[in-house]
Amino acid sequence: MIVSWNWLTEYVRLDMSADELADRLALTGLNHEGTAEVGGDLAIDLEVTSNRPDCLGHLGVAREIAAVFGGRDFREPQPAPTASGPAVTAATAVAIEEPGLCPRFTARVVTGAKVGPSPWWMRKRLETLGVRCINNIVDITNYVMFECGQPLHAYDLRTLAERRLVVRKARPNEQLVAINGKTYELTPEMLVIADARRPVGLAGVMGGLETEIGDQTTDILIEAAQFDALTVRRTSRGLGLMSPSSYRFERPMDPERTDWASRRCAQLIVELAGGTLHDGVIDQSSEPPPERPAVMLRFSQINRVLGIEIPRVRVEAIFESLGLERIWHDEHAATFRPPTWRSDLEREIDLIEEAARVYGYEHIPEDQPVPLAASSLGRRERIERAVRDALTGLGFDEAVCFSLVPDELVAPLDPLPVEPPIRAEHADFRKNSALRQSLVPSLLAARSYNQSHGNADARLFEVAHVYLPRAERPLPDESPRVALVAGADFFEVKGIVEALLDRLHLADRLVCRPASPSPMAAGRSAELLLGDLHLGYAGEIDAEAARRFGLKGPCAAAELGLDALIDRADLAPSYQAVPIYPGVMRDLSLVVEKSLPWSSLAEAARDAGGSLLESVEFLDTFEGAGIPEGCHSLHFGLTFRSADRTLTGEEVEASIRKIIDACRARFNATLRAS
Repeated sequence: MIVSWNWLTEYVRLDMSADELADRLALTGLNHEGTAEVGGDLAIDLEVTSNRPDCLGHLGVAREIAAVFGGRDFREPQPAPTASGPAVTAATAVAIEEPGLCPRFTARVVTGAKVGPSPWWMRKRLETLGVRCINNIVDITNYVMFECGQPLHAYDLRTLAERRLVVRKARPNEQLVAINGKTYELTPEMLVIADARRPVGLAGVMGGLETEIGDQTTDILIEAAQFDALTVRRTSRGLGLMSPSSYRFERPMDPERTDWASRRCAQLIVELAGGTLHDGVIDQSSEPPPERPAVMLRFSQINRVLGIEIPRVRVEAIFESLGLERIWHDEHAATFRPPTWRSDLEREIDLIEEAARVYGYEHIPEDQPVPLAASSLGRRERIERAVRDALTGLGFDEAVCFSLVPDELVAPLDPLPVEPPIRAEHADFRKNSALRQSLVPSLLAARSYNQSHGNADARLFEVAHVYLPRAERPLPDESPRVALVAGADFFEVKGIVEALLDRLHLADRLVCRPASPSPMAAGRSAELLLGDLHLGYAGEIDAEAARRFGLKGPCAAAELGLDALIDRADLAPSYQAVPIYPGVMRDLSLVVEKSLPWSSLAEAARDAGGSLLESVEFLDTFEGAGIPEGCHSLHFGLTFRSADRTLTGEEVEASIRKIIDACRARFNATLRAS
């Protein structure tokens, strides 16, 4: 944002040097990019952060100067144009078809104006900013925008079909020739300003050539409006068309500045171009903006946060100079209502920051101790830390991959259909433009990269979000996940998942179901559940995916939902006494159908074994002689133990018979003959 030194003097006294002004503004958040002399004036280039759109006009910068330099008088024009013509509603009409995208639209009309060159003082100020002067009407709209930050547009009223405007979305195959002379193809997502026949402007971006102010223009319609920031940004990026107006509309606008800018523009047109201002204003708005809630400030918090005392009188003077209204106060605290142009002031800490930056950060000693209180980790942070500790203990390294990926790395690790990925509309991300829906493809690419650089067995994991669009909601599901890849087979990666779950005291709840989500191999992968709750997937990477990623050797992967772990994990260690009585170990081989998951058989054995059954452990499978077609033998070990006595053989055999009977009843299992 470039501001003119001479222009600023209209609103605030400047008796300091340009260097001092730049230094003080930089300390308050308006970083100084440079100063250049332009024909007897100084063009001061300031970096305005996205949370301070109020400083995208000279009035906002002047208000900052007045506050920073000890509460100087701030002189803001109070436009009060004189209307002597008929009612504005007799000259034009405005309709808003998309109130959600255009919460407010105002229109004023001046007839009988004379278009010509702008006066010298206006041309001089605009040229200092690097703005090319066109004619007095266009220059006035630019002047008011650079004065207050509110963009405006002026139409030649006689060129508007039926002399009216409609705020609507573009229709299929519509085009607009903008005032830059280029033709743009419009899409139905774009908001346009139209007359009765065709679009005459891109809302918040640029006006149309056919209705621009020309030398023969006499009747002028002044537009001042509020537009949805995201819609303006999408239109601007989609067409590759940026303008000073779109730059401002992409940020939070002051809802009270719209009518001020319209009145200021109308007054200047009548003063500099003549004509008659029609009575009244067309002000179409969906609803008035809600009153800003007051924010409480405890004065003791200033010392606690900053480590210094700022006199209460000085704090209140700072807030007054910044436009905050004091609502209530006592000796310990006060509440202040932020002005409409400061949408960034919402919390107590915001007010403390305002007091600090205006009072001067240089007043805070470098060695001043600030009282701090250590915060405790929340449940999510504790679970994520435990996951990281467990995986690094298993020999994995943590990877950090980009969330924006090319199309080949976006696919979700989920057999269910999902919406197309969300894309970033930015020139810097044309290749890596999609928000990923799984972590596994990124880790496979990272493993391949490591292998090509001599790290043959990179065991990697990542904790991050995936982004799953949902058709019924405007925002995606941002699902936290943990994923891992390693040179392993299915059984090893399943063991890694079990070791991770054991760290969270969840291993005994793990259930595996046959599944083969891409890019995992059929028959060598599984869906993972915690009881009946979906957890994720684990399995070997199929040959086609391994070739596509350039992987060398076997590779397996797993991806788990962190929300499920956070809901079910138990981080409190429980004490279990060391057994003092011997355990009794037995093996069983049961013939069951191949489709029966081992987890189902193990669960049935635990249920039937009762309190004496300490553990169930899978050993191996057998297919061959004596085993019916479509079946196999599951060989597993059982450990029995009592905490208060040595078990007898009869007790153990009775428990084994219960297990066999339960498996026969539930799965038609038979005992394999030895």
